[in-house]
Amino acid sequence: MQPDLNALAVFALVAEERSFRAAAERLGVTRPAVSQTVNRLEQSVGIALLRRTTRSVSLTEAGERLYAQIAPAVAEMRSAVEAAGDLGTHPRGQLRLAVSSIAEGFVSGPFLARFAEANPEIQLDINVTDEALDIVAEGYDAGVRLGEVIEQDMIAVPIGGDERQLAVCSPGYRDRFGIPAHPRELANHRCIGWRPAPKTAPYRWEFAEAGKEFSVSVEPEITTNDMALMIKLAVAGAGITFGMEESFRPAIRRNELVPVLQDYCPYFAGFYLYYPSRRNLAPKLRALVEHVRRHEW
Repeated sequence: MQPDLNALAVFALVAEERSFRAAAERLGVTRPAVSQTVNRLEQSVGIALLRRTTRSVSLTEAGERLYAQIAPAVAEMRSAVEAAGDLGTHPRGQLRLAVSSIAEGFVSGPFLARFAEANPEIQLDINVTDEALDIVAEGYDAGVRLGEVIEQDMIAVPIGGDERQLAVCSPGYRDRFGIPAHPRELANHRCIGWRPAPKTAPYRWEFAEAGKEFSVSVEPEITTNDMALMIKLAVAGAGITFGMEESFRPAIRRNELVPVLQDYCPYFAGFYLYYPSRRNLAPKLRALVEHVRRHEW
């Protein structure tokens, strides 16, 4: 069977958007045209690829498998077409990014504002998320995450220097309850924890002693997925919390928070902008890479 490359590209866009309407808008065609193209593809492969309801579109098992296999190739073709159309020099189009919520330097207003001002024909679409996304399968151009969790087959460009996680509390909490001398003593303190999503266990607090890493499973009195709320609660004296030092730095400078257990909080590789290895890097992504490298972190 000769594959219909156009139908595969349309299917990939519907799978990426989880919407016939959104895919049609990106293609500049009607919704029925997109639906008919996908129908022909399903008939040719002999199995349903999408589940359709009046409210949503989702992938069947066969659709998930097909999309996972063709998504990298479709991304490569899009990149090649963009590079050819712009002769490899003109940054333009939508740039989709998946960025960790704790990458404070990258998501700061000045960094992104300067990039947008320098590249007026690029439309930034930024999803701030802590999910372990496959950026290729999900249709992102690049992502920003801690270096230790980036796949080995990705190109990674450092953003700033080393980072560390830090335990902090308010001066008021310290004066009322004291502070732990060792991470094991956290069990005797009120703690504010973080969890990435509902129905998942709170994040374990990671430390190191004499070069050996270990983690402490605290039982937080308050748990949330919002770092900003964790900081507000800690400043208000609700307990000890734990996260990236960069997130706490403004409050530490204002003397609203004080570091705790610093001797057990080692530095590690920080954040990276990462993207798939491609022969033809799209001008819009190349512009972002160059902006990251020029920026004084």
